[in-house]
Amino acid sequence: MKPTGIAVIGLGNMGAAMAHRLLEGGFALTVCNRTAEKAAPLVAAGAVLAESIEAVAETGLILLSLSDEAAVDEVLFGKLFPALRRGTLVIDTSAVSPGYARQAARRLADAGIRRVEASVIGNPGMARSGGLRVFTAGEHDDVESARAVLNTLSRDGFVHLGRSGQASALKLAFNLILGAQTVALAEAVSFAAVAGLDRKTLLDAVLNSGVRSPVLAFRAEFMRTGRYEPAAFRARLMEKDVRLLLTEAQDAGLALPLADALAHRYAGVVAAGDGDKDAAVVLAAHEDTIPRVKEEHQQ
Repeated sequence: MKPTGIAVIGLGNMGAAMAHRLLEGGFALTVCNRTAEKAAPLVAAGAVLAESIEAVAETGLILLSLSDEAAVDEVLFGKLFPALRRGTLVIDTSAVSPGYARQAARRLADAGIRRVEASVIGNPGMARSGGLRVFTAGEHDDVESARAVLNTLSRDGFVHLGRSGQASALKLAFNLILGAQTVALAEAVSFAAVAGLDRKTLLDAVLNSGVRSPVLAFRAEFMRTGRYEPAAFRARLMEKDVRLLLTEAQDAGLALPLADALAHRYAGVVAAGDGDKDAAVVLAAHEDTIPRVKEEHQQ
């Protein structure tokens, strides 16, 4: 049985898509976002716009989709926490470090507030259609209380991993692979250009080969067109997630040289002013040098 109401805080690409999915799935939806105009399409579709973040506390079930730990600190612990009732269930889909996830769960539990860590794998289109892969962590009974929401968002039902922090660790591991594949594809496109190959020819060959993957196909479309907005996964969030993974690994004494290189690559993208473009924009870092390098190569 679906709960009578749920509130969604954070209406970025993924948050808005999940909110639409929940609304279409029959949930009575309240929405809240720091930029109120982002809520307009959901309100037009039947959602209720909360007057303030604090007003969301009246809903006993809250889903968070925030960009980083600073945003969770500001929204959840800075504004919402003092108004939350004991027994409130918070489903947090924000990508944070495992250590932060454990700390947040303990802090909420001390106040009698339940937290389900829900890491979602996929893009906004998948979120809108209920095609996400969902991995959870936290107390089993709390996860069961969130089952109707999680099943509405997920393609094949969710997978429960265990204690707090584990779903966040899996999310960061996924994003490391995503980042590596995206950079590898960008470098392959750049190399092909230097060698005189057409970009479309290279991308078509890759996507019709044994190395094809949904991830490569999705990022290849951004690279094919050279249009990186609207972003499905912003470059600045990629850099943030890789750095969270590196910090966690370093605390455990684990060296990850590839992750370190990726963090520097995406830091360069952000420094160039492209942080809000899709992560595939990493290709643009090469594009200005390709004509010069190609010319030198042919001499």
